[in-house]
Amino acid sequence: MFKEMRISALFFASFLISVCSVHAAKVEVVQVPSGKMDKEVPATLILPNAYSISEKQRFPVLYLLHGAGGYHASWNQSTQCAQLADKYEFIILCPDGGSTSWYYDSPIDPTYQYETHVAKECVEYMDKNYRTLASRGSRAISGMSMGGHGAMYLAIRHPETFGTSVCLMGGVDIRPFPNNWEIKKRLGDISTNRENWEEHTVINQAKKLKDEEIKIVLDCGRGDFFLQVNRALHMQLLKDGISHIYEEHEGVHNWQFCKEAIERQFPYIATQFARN
Repeated sequence: MFKEMRISALFFASFLISVCSVHAAKVEVVQVPSGKMDKEVPATLILPNAYSISEKQRFPVLYLLHGAGGYHASWNQSTQCAQLADKYEFIILCPDGGSTSWYYDSPIDPTYQYETHVAKECVEYMDKNYRTLASRGSRAISGMSMGGHGAMYLAIRHPETFGTSVCLMGGVDIRPFPNNWEIKKRLGDISTNRENWEEHTVINQAKKLKDEEIKIVLDCGRGDFFLQVNRALHMQLLKDGISHIYEEHEGVHNWQFCKEAIERQFPYIATQFARN
């Protein structure tokens, strides 16, 4: 009897594995051509299970940006974003932004042109090769840390492309950190290239925003070293009359916070997609 029960348990476990493997998001690495940098750049692509079921259905896309020192697979390795893609039926593209690109086109380093790559080349690639809903209302951009900076920076500069920006523990003002994360390799030393730093930081770019131009969420941990710059951006947006959601939660600058943050922000992103 024990042997029969053991066989039944093994069969049930195999059945569950089979079901999970069939009804699961497809995760693959794609190569996105970059004419601006004259190379192919890898990206992690997550297609929800629903994508394979219907050959006609089109899907919104979330562009999800990694932080400094990370790479395109970081989000999938450290969070449940594939399961979230399945649950909410989004396509997710996690571009590779280089280890320290900060997602702008470097004015001094032609090999780091990641504003163009993410905001134009990745979007064009997705709309050409996959069944996307190719409109700004069906595109959101999010990211953590350096990627949070990128999510805001790119959405502000490309409102015709992205309708929603969700910034998680983002480095939304780079100026207080002149010697960190190799930023000066992309912008030059702040003492001699002050204009580059002023132009390429989110908090200054945000002064260009019009109310309701994009949907904005700022989400940061109370123990995060970027908390003060997030609070400063929040106060600036309030002063300028720019509608946004600002949240602080317990946590520090790590993947555990990001895992929880992206899970709590997915319903908001889904709501914005549903409106479009």
